[in-house]
Amino acid sequence: MLEITLGGTGGQGLILAGIILAEAAILDGKQVVQTQSYGPEARGGASKADVIISNHGIDYPKVLAPDILLVMSQEACDKYACLLKSGGKLLLDTTFVKKTMPELEAEFIELAITQAARKEFGNPVFANIIALGALVEATGIVSEASLRAAVLARVPKGTEEKNQAALALGKTLYKNN
Repeated sequence: MLEITLGGTGGQGLILAGIILAEAAILDGKQVVQTQSYGPEARGGASKADVIISNHGIDYPKVLAPDILLVMSQEACDKYACLLKSGGKLLLDTTFVKKTMPELEAEFIELAITQAARKEFGNPVFANIIALGALVEATGIVSEASLRAAVLARVPKGTEEKNQAALALGKTLYKNN
């Protein structure tokens, strides 16, 4: 069983990313629970998506200590990094996360995700999909085929090509890290 938390601010698309990750795991035939929470603000408030992926039944639907934590804001890093399981993976967007918690016993994966979205697509809206590409490349938690299918099922019509390119960019960012 793997517990994953995706944290950031409203408007970064992390709730959608959590849904896509959960759907990809379902396509892989796994058991999944996905939950989300966000502040009352439409954009800019805290947001978090939790995903639990297992080959067996899931008894408790809440992430207690994530094995994998993606943070795309300093606030999310400050709030959730202490929950990361010892030996877990901390994937952080260096565009917004400037200080980390070095006392963590974790694998740090530092990528300029939002900066890459702006540079490659001229728009940060693709950062969540880039992050998913990097996350799956770093962990192998779902298959590439299932991730691609889940992304294409959820993104707005007319953006499919750019979102596939965003997935590929995420993989490349991780490989070149």
